[in-house]
Amino acid sequence: MSTITPFHVAIPVHNLDECRAFYRDVLECEEGRSSDHWVDFNLFGHQLVIHYKPKSEEKQHANPVDGKQVPVPHYGVVLPWDSFQAFADKLQARNMEFVIEPYIRFKGEVGEQATMFFLDPAGNALEFKAFKDMDQLFAK
Repeated sequence: MSTITPFHVAIPVHNLDECRAFYRDVLECEEGRSSDHWVDFNLFGHQLVIHYKPKSEEKQHANPVDGKQVPVPHYGVVLPWDSFQAFADKLQARNMEFVIEPYIRFKGEVGEQATMFFLDPAGNALEFKAFKDMDQLFAK
């Protein structure tokens, strides 16, 4: 796999202070630039920006994957295999409420991966996953 460059993603949040604390204190993302309407974070080397937007009443959509209801949209990071469980353990110790608890998806199949889903305080869905073999990331 070639060198990967950082992605940039901007997401809406209806409470900037609450979400700032979540990304900084719970997920331990380093905070970067900010204003009274947005905050930059270092999310495992990628640029995540939370932007204030009034709360929406739109319901979360989900699609079935591996017998579970996966929230759509979602974003996250593919972590090194050895980092995934430590991160999951840290979140569990902080009483994270998971949409999908950490588990191994597609066990014994192409694309076998560790995955977990949870929501930030604004209801944005996050997925963190890991592959024992990164060559399986796009395998069919």
